[in-house]
Amino acid sequence: MKINQNLAVSESGFLFNPGTGESFTVNPIGAEIIALFRKGMTQDQVIDSITDQYHVDRNTFEKDLQDFTGILKTYSLLKQDD
Repeated sequence: MKINQNLAVSESGFLFNPGTGESFTVNPIGAEIIALFRKGMTQDQVIDSITDQYHVDRNTFEKDLQDFTGILKTYSLLKQDD
């Protein structure tokens, strides 16, 4: 998955899409997930990273990540790799 190249992301979790003028706010974990995708990590690598770092149940986080990426796709902030 790839984050929209034009998306501006602050350290505090403020997102700004200059293409649409829309802005959003994500929590620290959301900002971390976006940063991991920007580094080129796959969805499985993101899952591994977050579940290892925060000792979260993998199945629970997979569902949460699926919900989060669905929202990002809805607002054209994330697209599936070609």
